[in-house]
Amino acid sequence: MRPQAPKTLGENGYGAIDPLIAGGVVLSTAVTDAVYVFFNAAVSARRRVSAASWSAAWYLLSAFAVISYTSNWVYVLFAALGSWIGGYLSITALDQSARTRRR
Repeated sequence: MRPQAPKTLGENGYGAIDPLIAGGVVLSTAVTDAVYVFFNAAVSARRRVSAASWSAAWYLLSAFAVISYTSNWVYVLFAALGSWIGGYLSITALDQSARTRRR
């Protein structure tokens, strides 16, 4: 069996985007980025078990997005969107958590 050549933009086109996969990439990268922020917070606080757990979750969650967007480079745009959403929401959550602890 001959290996297939990678698909080019002309073969994939923008019409070949699967909305469910695109949504899955956005969601998985949003969650992955949020986990990464919590991982960094745990590292900064020197919480070893928490940092190691967040790190493991980070790698597991990133698998879906990486596998999805390597099949079609356009999914990278959805990954970037999800990453932005995850970073924004996780910092919001950390800020609210810090405010609650100060009370």
